[in-house]
Amino acid sequence: MDKSLFNSSFGLKLDSQQIIRAISDFIDVDPNRKYKIIVGTDSERRAGGKADFVTAIVIHRVGNGGRYFWRHIELTKIQTLRDRIWKEVLLSIDLSKELAVLLKNAGLEKCDFEIHVDVGENGETRSMIQELVGAIRANNFEVKTKPESYAASKVADRHV
Repeated sequence: MDKSLFNSSFGLKLDSQQIIRAISDFIDVDPNRKYKIIVGTDSERRAGGKADFVTAIVIHRVGNGGRYFWRHIELTKIQTLRDRIWKEVLLSIDLSKELAVLLKNAGLEKCDFEIHVDVGENGETRSMIQELVGAIRANNFEVKTKPESYAASKVADRHV
């Protein structure tokens, strides 16, 4: 995973191995449940072609809560909404690929995996849905868009 640290809801800064350990510990509490690992990114445009991006990793114990981790990065040369949305998706795909390998190496590949995208049928980005979903599926990940994309539209959005 990227060298930048992730934040936990407990105020801790965690590297990739600590996140994998936290996910494993969370699953060990109730190993008979179903779990989903979800990655989502949201962003906000800033002045001067800059944008803030927050990527969230959610471990969801289906039907019974979850935990999440997030990291914030600032990027330049993001001029259009289209550029920003594509960067959100690419950040999520890249992190998901790295996370899937780490989870497999830790014996946690039994978790379902999804990428959540902050686009929906009612917004300016509706024309991008098919191409974004296609790009994510081409990388062998399940995808959810609004209103089901809570990792991006709720969790990551909370920290932008």
